[in-house]
Amino acid sequence: MPVYTGSCHCGTVAFEIDADIHELTTCDCSLCAMKNAVMARVSESELRILKGEDHLTLYRWNTRVAKHYFCSRCGIYVFHRKRSMPDHFGVNAFCLQGFDRTAVAIRSTEGENMTVAVDGAQSHWPGPRIVT
Repeated sequence: MPVYTGSCHCGTVAFEIDADIHELTTCDCSLCAMKNAVMARVSESELRILKGEDHLTLYRWNTRVAKHYFCSRCGIYVFHRKRSMPDHFGVNAFCLQGFDRTAVAIRSTEGENMTVAVDGAQSHWPGPRIVT
């Protein structure tokens, strides 16, 4: 199985994944669309943070299941724990060194219609609302 290393733009956060990457995904939820994410899905056992964990900033919204991690120095989104599969991460494919994104198919995933279940939800967050 290939091992890919990755990092944020400034190199403060570095990680590696031990995974065969057969496809990449995009998501049309409001957050992924705004950050223009292209992600490789890996299980939590396949991702290891090598350095900079203390420089990761966590962003959680809506149901607070998904956990989106950004470098606190350069602001780059490196990976997130998935809402639809909490035991998996979506890794920013553009952060992976030596990985040929053009050799892997990109599949669009549905995020736009995931429920919004938080008081005070932003009006630009798409999806059906659950009244809490």
